[in-house]
Formats: sequence, C-alpha cells, structure tokens
Amino acid sequence: MLFNSLNFAIFLPIVFILYWFVTKSNLKAQNILLLASSYFFYACWDWRFMFLLVFSTILDYYTGIKIYESNNKKRKLLWLWISIGINLGFLGVFKYYNFFASSFADALSVFGIKTNLSTLQIMLPVGISFYTFHGLSYVIDLYKDRIKPERNFIDYSLFVSFFPLLVAGPIERATHLLPQIKKSRNFDLTKSIDGLRQILWGLFKKIVIADNCAEFANEIFNNSAHYSGSTLLLGAVFFTFQIYCDFSGYSDIALGTARLFGIDLLRNFAFPYFSRDIAEFWRRWHISLSSWFKDYLYIPLGGSKGGMWAKIRNTFIIFIVSGFWHGANWTFIVWGFLNALFIMPSIIFNTNRNNLNIVAQGRYLPTINEFFAITKTFFLAVLAWIFFRATNVTHAFEILSKIFSKSIISAPSFKGSANSFPILILLVIFNIVEWLGREQQFAIANMGLNWKRPIRWAFYYVIIFAIIYFGGKEQNFIYFQF
Repeated sequence: MLFNSLNFAIFLPIVFILYWFVTKSNLKAQNILLLASSYFFYACWDWRFMFLLVFSTILDYYTGIKIYESNNKKRKLLWLWISIGINLGFLGVFKYYNFFASSFADALSVFGIKTNLSTLQIMLPVGISFYTFHGLSYVIDLYKDRIKPERNFIDYSLFVSFFPLLVAGPIERATHLLPQIKKSRNFDLTKSIDGLRQILWGLFKKIVIADNCAEFANEIFNNSAHYSGSTLLLGAVFFTFQIYCDFSGYSDIALGTARLFGIDLLRNFAFPYFSRDIAEFWRRWHISLSSWFKDYLYIPLGGSKGGMWAKIRNTFIIFIVSGFWHGANWTFIVWGFLNALFIMPSIIFNTNRNNLNIVAQGRYLPTINEFFAITKTFFLAVLAWIFFRATNVTHAFEILSKIFSKSIISAPSFKGSANSFPILILLVIFNIVEWLGREQQFAIANMGLNWKRPIRWAFYYVIIFAIIYFGGKEQNFIYFQF
C-alpha cells in the first residue's frame, strides 16, 4: 500500500476515525488498533513476509528481557549477540547473499578459477533494513543500560511496526517512541492540521517533483551513451532532486500521518541541499540513519578519539557501511567512499562543526560566500549521486568522463527535452518555497498562517491541483528497495 495510492487515501481516514471516535482515547484500544492497522498495512505488500516482521519482533522482545535479567556481563553479551546475529543473518540472506556469491565468483575468476555458485531467486522483504535497525537499537540500548525492557508485548510490537515508519523510516529509537506509545493521547486539532499540511507537502514533493524528475533522469541515465556531458549533468541534477523529493516526501507523509494519531516521529530531513559543506549535508540528510550509525558504530569504534588516523578510519568505515546498507551493489559502496572523501577536509582541519546554524538565519538571502559554499556542496552531492543511480561502477565512470569532457559546454538535449521546461520551472518554484521555509520543520509549516483565509486556502488548492494535474500512475518510493 503506497502513501500516494487511492488505497491509502481510503485506509488512513478509516483508521483515523476508529482511533479517535471508537476507541474513545482508551490507550490500550488505541495501541491494539494501531498495531492491527500496521500489520494489515504491511500484509498489503506481501503477506508472506509477515512472519519475518513478527519473528524479529518476538526475538528482540525476548532477548531484550533476557539481557536485562542476566546477572553477569557475559550472559548479557551472549543474548545481545544472539539478537544481532539472527537479525543480521536474515538481513544478509535476503539482501546480500547474491551480492557476496557473485562477488566471490568474480574474484576467483581473476585467478582462473571458475565456480558456479547458485543465487537465490527471492524478493527483498520491504522495510527489512528499517525494522531490523529498530530492534537492534532497542537491544543495544538495553545492553548499555540506557533503557529498561518493555514488558507489554503490544506496545513493543507497535514500536517496531508503527505503519507510518514501517517500510522506509525514519529509524526510531525506543527512548523516543516507546514513551509516546505508553502515554495517553488526546485529540489535538492544531496538531492534526499541521500533520495534514506536512502530508500535503510530502505528496507534492513525491508526485509533482520526484516522479516527474524521474521520467527525465531515467531517459538520460538509461541512454547515457547517446548523450553529451551537459545532458548527463542535467540528468544527474534531475536525479538529485528526484531522490531528495522522493525520500523526504515519504518522510513528510510519515511524520504528518503520525501526528494525526498524536505521535511525533524523528525528523529525517532538514533541507540538506542548502548545506555549506558535506559535514552539514550529512547532518541534514537521512538524519535518523546518520545518527544511528554515529551512535551504534562510529562512537563504539572510538569516534573522534584516538588521534587523526583513527578518526579518518572510523569516518571511512561508517560511510562505506552506510553505502552498503543502501544496497548490494558496488555503486553504493563507491558512493559511500566518495562521501567519505568529500568530508575528509573538514575532518582533517577540524571544521566539520563550523556550520551548525541554519544558513542565512533571519535573512532572505545568503551572503556571497554562503552562496558559493552551497553551490559547491550541491555539486559534490550531484557527482556522488551519479554512482547511486548508475547501473554499475563502469557506467558511472563513463558518465563522469563525458561530464568532464568538452561536450559539457554544449546545450543539453535529450528525448522529450521540450517537455522538461515546466518541470524546470517547478524546480525553481520548489526551491524558493523550500528556501523560505528552511527555518521550519518542513517548508510550508508556517507558510500562509498569517495570510487571509481565502489566500491561504488558494495556496493549498494550488498544491492540490498540481498533485492531481501532474500525478499519473502510482510509483514506488525509491527507498522501498533498501
């Protein structure tokens, strides 16, 4: 069931009405309803993978209690590794087995050894990377004595599988979400209206911007051998906005939907394309994953302690692991490696925390230095996204070789380029709106609140009209494949 589908447009109001008007703010009934709705939502994708979700939930619920009740460190560690091993084992089989099998066979072929390793013809269970990380953060926090185990199985199950975040995040923490699940919730009209605004903006980003950019990005990347460097660069820019609006659009819908039920999820994006360096970009892009790797991998490895070489090593590790988390393809690993390279100057010269504030805060326009810093960072992001989108590493380097050739000075031209002009105009308007709203939780959070009602509603109707006009067939969100 897609967020941008008619089925979800029917599903959400039904759950909302049952939640607020039938359960009568009974916390136990609310949580049971949300859990049942979440399982139904997941089963609509493929009911056969429900056993994985339920098994993972039971595993971490049980091992979490055992970790807490164990009276010595070795037994605690044993239960922790049982949870980690089984969770990562499932993730490895479904997501990475074919990658390792084919890579091993390729490596042996270099030495003239031919192997015939069989691959698995299985689908990747949607959301497995996300709900696995939910559970892992829970058992690790228990082992570190940061939290106490959740004894209520319904509440814990809802923490793992709450439907707005189930298939593509944000990756929640027990310390943030479980207290909200256990706390009595009453209907808040202001919060619900704010949630609807965020859902509306998320749908605009996905349907109007991402899906239409995808059409041109696909044409250019899929036929890259026939196009000039300038056209390929334009295709990379289209994909840059496609992946941002697709994923942040999903996150906006998820956060807005959760607000309808009185729950606040972790923020996942904070206008990353207005960043002044790569370090700031990664504080603003997929925030829940970046912070997860920081807390559960970077810091345990030693973090910034232990000298410069240790800091460099740890940075490369988390970026390469982050790339591998995204998919079983060398392109993602190179993408992670590139981002580690891009961030190295700020790590080496200790400037990675120079830009903690919002760019041009309290001003309409950035300074000249800020403008060029944003442009440079955006260009580096575009180059890295080429590897993310390319079919393989060779394909990515072929595209880059053309971009850095004389053909970069030619006018972009591709099949259907005449139809791209409206989308280019929309991209300009979209970036203006995002810039004006960059100090808020999402771009239109406060936009128009002080306008007269007819003007404010006209603004919302324009967004709705654009969604209907530019919308076509239902298209999957990119991060469903991760």
